Amino acid sequence: MSVQMWLKKLQISIIEKDPEKIDTLVQNMPHFESVDEMKSASSLVKEALKLLNNLKDETAITMRRLQQHKDFLNATLHSQTNRLDIKS
Repeated sequence: MSVQMWLKKLQISIIEKDPEKIDTLVQNMPHFESVDEMKSASSLVKEALKLLNNLKDETAITMRRLQQHKDFLNATLHSQTNRLDIKS
């Protein structure tokens, strides 16, 4: 794959917010022929890193919220099963 094609694919992966494609592209980085290609790649990799960190933070927030909802539902479930059922 040519450097220009690799750069385009990385750019598209960042726009699409696709961490799997980004990972694959970074693992298969081509040999750069010029300083300009290296600078372009460096800029895109920095953007990809920002994106991945943002996605990681969003995932952590979502997981925390899900855990809070789970805890609430479990607390509600226990309070219903622990009440006294007196029959007259």
